[in-house]
This record gives sequence, structure tokens and C-alpha cells, in this order.
Amino acid sequence: MVGGRGGLVLVAADGDVSFSAGQELFEAMLAGWRRQQQARRLSGPLIEGRERIVRRFVAFTGCLPWQWSSAQAESWLASGGWAHSTIRAYQGALVVFLGYVCDPRYGWVGECEQRVGAVPAQVIGEHNSSPHAAAYEGRPGRRPLSRAELQAFFDAADDLVERAGCSRRKGQLAAFRDATLFKVIYAWGLRRREAAMLDVNDFAVNPAVPELGSRGVCHVRYGKAMKGSPPRRRAVATVMPWAAEALEQYVREVRPRYGADEHPALWLTERGARISVRQVDDRFGQLRNLAGLPADLSVHCLRHSYISHLIEDGADPLFVQSIYGPWKGVRDVHHGSKKRVNPSGGSGYLLPSITQILRRFDARTAGADARLVA
Repeated sequence: MVGGRGGLVLVAADGDVSFSAGQELFEAMLAGWRRQQQARRLSGPLIEGRERIVRRFVAFTGCLPWQWSSAQAESWLASGGWAHSTIRAYQGALVVFLGYVCDPRYGWVGECEQRVGAVPAQVIGEHNSSPHAAAYEGRPGRRPLSRAELQAFFDAADDLVERAGCSRRKGQLAAFRDATLFKVIYAWGLRRREAAMLDVNDFAVNPAVPELGSRGVCHVRYGKAMKGSPPRRRAVATVMPWAAEALEQYVREVRPRYGADEHPALWLTERGARISVRQVDDRFGQLRNLAGLPADLSVHCLRHSYISHLIEDGADPLFVQSIYGPWKGVRDVHHGSKKRVNPSGGSGYLLPSITQILRRFDARTAGADARLVA
């Protein structure tokens, strides 16, 4: 049975709406807060992340919200050794949660006073919060890759494909997929999730550059969303023809060997599922280490490299601004059935003719085509 006032709702097994213990009251608060955020159309990962932060603070203090103090919050935030942006995220989660439970429209203050004889109050304020004064609060080591570093990274990825082919061991499909995946992330300036969520049909013809075939433009459907909004869409024109060639080889020769023709995803796992963002991170880390690059570099650094190298290659400033302007989103830019194949009986090996990458990355010649960014 469900009942309550505003956010004050509890489902009891015996059908009675009651708060028998402080923990039960706390769980009801979290449930109401979750519904409120869902009503605001906030994303599931954001809601879950905030709730984890609140639970971590409860575990640290051993106290429930109506027992919290500013001193406890300060002690917790000072104990972790976290990055500046992480501390701000933790502070923000506590502020939003306590803002909800202290809001008289939801009735939690009165319920706490009646049930436990105490009321919650804000424990984070201007006196003990970290201000958001800088536009960027990431690690200084997160930067664009130099062309030499980019060469080393893609050499490591391509060499792994060729070694797997020569040794006839499993992992050739995944190695080829990863080498192409990171070339696509760099050449179209994508974020991790944007790349992981690509489908085969998300690439299309650009009438102004017919020589690129069906790889003339990339339609991104899972761009970074504004708060409370669905993922933003955008179209990214192809400006690095070498990457279009690499992608075409992967789609034509490698992807069919996963035996999952019915799956729309561009990047598949060996079990025929879509690759996850976590897997993208893990594979980047492995290749970065093979290339001997600094550990601070992340997948997102490839996106920064894309922007930096466009500028170095003499791209029109207005073109670059449309890609990485104030809204940090690419606007629409226009210049413009197979049989199921079981990969070698399920072993995941590539045909000998596919173990050679037709288009290896060459930093000396792999910049943006000046005709496409003018």
C-alpha cells in the first residue's frame, strides 16, 4: 500500500504506512528523492551516483540525515584526498539531497520531528564549500596528444593486430576493432559514449564529398545531454579521409566475422553485444601502456587532440568553433543482406588477408584534408 504527503511515501509489507525505525525513514527519503529527480528527467546514472554519495556519507559518519553536522561533512571531505572536481561533486550531492528533505513541500521536516525528535539541516554552505571558479577542473595531465604520441598509440594498436594475426591466437577480432575504434574517436572528435553507441548506419554520404562514399558524415545520436534533456544529436563531417578508409575496411571485412549481422551496433564484443564505455576505457588504457604514454592520458584526450590538430592543420576557425564552441557540440556541418559468418568455427580468427591493416596511421600524412575544413 502506498500513501504519504508529497515526497513522503513508504510501501510497507503489512499494508500500513508507518516509520518504525530511523533507517526506514532514511530509505523512504531516498526513495522520494529518487522519484523527484526522475520527474525532473535526470539521467539514471546521475541519480544513482548521487544516492551512492549520500550512502557513503552515512557510512562514514554512522549517522542519519537529521544527525548530520557541518563538522562531519568537513571531516569526510578532508579525509579522502580526492580531486577538486570530486569534492565539488560530493558537496553538490549532499546539498541537493538536504535541499530536498528540508523543503517544506515534501513534509520530511515535520515527519522527522514527530518520529525522531530532530530535523535535518544543510551542512554544506558558503563557509565550507569549494567554489566552482574555473571552467576546467580536470587533472593538468589530461591534455591533447602530440602527433608523436598519437603515432606511438596507433602503432601499438596496429602492431597488436598484426601480431595476433601472425601468432594465430584469439583476440584478432577485438584487436582490429579496438584499433579502428580509437581511430574513429580521434578522426571524428567523439566522446567515449558517443563512440560506443554508434550503429553501422550512423555514417552516411556527404553529397559534397562523394569520394568518401558512405563515410562522409557521422551522425552522433548520443551526444552529451543538457540537464533533464535527452542525448543531443549532431552531425560530424568527415575531414580525415584516411579514417574513412580504415572504418570501411573494418565494416566490410572484420565486423561480419562476429556473426551478429542483426545487431545494429558498430562495435561488437566477441559475444555479439555492444561494447560498453567501461570496455572502451580499459582498452585505451592497455594500448596507452603498450605505447609507453603517460597514465594521465584518457580516451577524451583523443577528442582534444582532434580539435588541436584541426587548428594546426589550418582549419577554418569558424569550422572549429562550430565543433567545439561555447555549447561544445558539433552543429550540422555539410561540405554533405549478408550471410551470417561464423569466425573460423567460433575461434575468432581473421582470414590471413585481413591481418594486414590497409591504412595504418601516419602522423605525417594523416591530418585533416584542407579541402574539407576550409
